[in-house]
Amino acid sequence: MSVWIIASLAAAFLQNLRFVLQKSLKSRLSTLGVTFSRFIFAAPFAAALVAGLVWFGGYSMPGMTPAFFLYASIGGVAQIVATALLVALFSLRNFAVGIAYSKTETIATVALSAVILGEGMGLLALLAILVTLAGVVLMSGLPRIGNVRAGLFGAPALIGISSGGLFALASIGYRGASLSLEGGGYLIRAALTLAFVTAFQTLIMALWLALREPGQMRAVLGVWRIAIWVGIAGMLGSFGWFIAFTLQHAAYVKAVGQVELVFSVLASWLFFRERITRLEMAGITLIAGGIVLLVLVPG
Repeated sequence: MSVWIIASLAAAFLQNLRFVLQKSLKSRLSTLGVTFSRFIFAAPFAAALVAGLVWFGGYSMPGMTPAFFLYASIGGVAQIVATALLVALFSLRNFAVGIAYSKTETIATVALSAVILGEGMGLLALLAILVTLAGVVLMSGLPRIGNVRAGLFGAPALIGISSGGLFALASIGYRGASLSLEGGGYLIRAALTLAFVTAFQTLIMALWLALREPGQMRAVLGVWRIAIWVGIAGMLGSFGWFIAFTLQHAAYVKAVGQVELVFSVLASWLFFRERITRLEMAGITLIAGGIVLLVLVPG
């Protein structure tokens, strides 16, 4: 199995874990506070990862270009806003609908990859991505009439689609940043991009919170026992994404990442004994089928 596929699957699993941990913080922190917890505790681990690869792994530091800083900064800001929007969905009744709409990021990634990076894809690869998206729609319950009305015209749809578009922009930014580095293997390029982005995100969010919600930084530090695991899961998950972005078209990576929803449903079934509905099973089948098609026909 290709390295980028393994990295994408691991990243999706860790991202799902991070969302679960962040949701547990929502009652104790503001939306931006929960978002900040993901970055401030990830930055030191990301920096340590780069240091470990250089000092113990024998890697040389890649050269950083102006394009690297531009792409990484755009991706970092886009991810902050996208994450804040996603956390805001935790407070809405139609959470699952909003999450489903956020997964339209795969289609947005296809479009942005073509416009910004000049990366196209074959028709079969696009078909595979659409199949995974159809699986997400089924798992969300959108085919039911009530959910269609709530989903198409409600706040969750607007927030979810906006979040998905910004996550797509972040993905493109990170791939562009990693590819703009001069020299180095994919591991050190991914790690260096991650370290810069998390440090940048921590800085600008700290400044924003100091101005707008000064009490939140203290509150985040006060829940460090949970937040540190948010940071670790977030850092490891992001490292997986960045490895995959360095090696493969961002849209392919995000399509494989749709397996995150499958992890969520399976966890509910295995640990909480909740029943899997027919729509969820159909969605799992489509997502899995789309991923297999994408792997067999890599555009």
